[in-house]
Amino acid sequence: AIPVRSSRLPLLADAMPAPAHLFPLIRNCEISRICSTVCYCHHKHLCCLSSHFAHGHFRYAPQKKFAALYRPKENFNHFIHTRDYASTPQRFYLTPPQVNSILKANEYSFKVPEFDGKNVSSVLGFDSNQLPANAPIEDRRSAATCLQTRGMLLGVFDGHAGCACAQAVSERLFYYIAVSLLPHETLLEIENAVESGRALLPILQWHKHPNDYFSKEASKLYFNSLRTYWQELIDLNSGETTDVKEALINAFKRLDNDISLEAQVGDPNSFLNYLVLRVAFSGATACVAHVDGVDLHVANTGDSRAMLGVQEEDGSWSAVNLSYDHNAQNEREVERVKTEHPKSEEKSLVKQDRLLGLLMPFRAFGDVKFKWSIELQKRVVESGPDQLNDNEYTKFIPPNYHTPPYLTAEPEVIHHRLRPQDKFLVLATDGLWETMHRQDVARIVGEYLTGVHHQQPIAVGGYKVTLGQMHGLLTERRARISSVFEDQNAATHLIRHAVGNNEFGTVDHERLSKMLSLPEELARMYRDDITIIVVQFNSHVIGACQNEEL
Repeated sequence: AIPVRSSRLPLLADAMPAPAHLFPLIRNCEISRICSTVCYCHHKHLCCLSSHFAHGHFRYAPQKKFAALYRPKENFNHFIHTRDYASTPQRFYLTPPQVNSILKANEYSFKVPEFDGKNVSSVLGFDSNQLPANAPIEDRRSAATCLQTRGMLLGVFDGHAGCACAQAVSERLFYYIAVSLLPHETLLEIENAVESGRALLPILQWHKHPNDYFSKEASKLYFNSLRTYWQELIDLNSGETTDVKEALINAFKRLDNDISLEAQVGDPNSFLNYLVLRVAFSGATACVAHVDGVDLHVANTGDSRAMLGVQEEDGSWSAVNLSYDHNAQNEREVERVKTEHPKSEEKSLVKQDRLLGLLMPFRAFGDVKFKWSIELQKRVVESGPDQLNDNEYTKFIPPNYHTPPYLTAEPEVIHHRLRPQDKFLVLATDGLWETMHRQDVARIVGEYLTGVHHQQPIAVGGYKVTLGQMHGLLTERRARISSVFEDQNAATHLIRHAVGNNEFGTVDHERLSKMLSLPEELARMYRDDITIIVVQFNSHVIGACQNEEL
């Protein structure tokens, strides 16, 4: 196995994936009590799919025979404001401690250790958290310190058509990046240690929540593929220092290639054979940051995002995008896809804002249904295990499928030189950005980290508000400010706002309780999985580095 050094106690030997039901406080009779009252309405139950479900909320566009594979999200405002609730049943909401227990179940924090009482890193630490909507959650997150080179790696991964691909990428990508950054001498040392059976140099120190598990069954397969990669890097040695941008691009592309190759070759172990096929036929987007001193590189594939929080001279907060969505809303991305295929396919490449009318992200790991030839897909499915051959989705060929590949995992890399005013970085899957504007994210996180709140006039957005209602809003805002430090984790604080904000931009406990009370089969109708990493920068170290360069 690949040697690692963990920043926490080792996982139990029989560690398993995070349980599908992550809400221990809402179980059995309590879940039915909550849902039967909160979700009660005169005419129809909340779980009845209405005709106005937004097509845009599907990761894959629905096809009739695959309806069970797609779970839409409905705007929760519709649920709150337009449902006709009966006034007779008593409503039960989660108490604040219950809400906190749910929100904090997956939170994790890491502080960079000091040396001789000083922090010499440009990173003070990070907070991360996840809130599931899918069961099990399809998002993943990773964070690690590079031990043989400098820098820290952090990333969020948004899976679709299952969690298998996101899980594999979250385990493997950082190793590919770390190996890509290693000097030739270190690669030789590692290879010689493997040849002679000696202990290997640890490459990464992982910073993981107990639910962020590794697939032990696949560790040997993953190691062999990684070893083949570093052997090729040894053979291709040019003697030049590796460029970080080039290393990130090469690592993304090589891992995606290995995922594809492993699925084509198969494995004599039936469990592993099915696993590699599940990884390849599902998909995942990735947004990864590499921080080394004042050099910040963000590599993005898909529609997760990276955003820099900047504190202006007057103390206010602004947001700087460090990634671009790879979807139909990005005109450059649409043009890129069109230039890679014949003009005769121009009208069928992007339909209903989806690749081939089906897939929302235009770049992703896995998703071999959009990369392999029809012949290869049929051969692999027919020779694969029965679970794969009996799956209608894997046998389905996208329409107008003439000149694959239509999808790539190659990332778009942005480099940014950190400045003292750059206070934090937010990496998050699209579940956050669907509910919050980046400027609000910057303000909420900035105020949380500094404890300084810049009050803006309350905007009522066209609503008719009485004097009494306005007084209530102001009282609520004052109470919210006094209780802001109930969250010890910036990512948790951001999720609280993303899920619980009302139309006036304040956290509404009733709304938050309703959203967290939804059973698994309904939660995905109203929001997506949310995964967030908030990285806090060390302005003193960054400023000192700038002064040395002058």
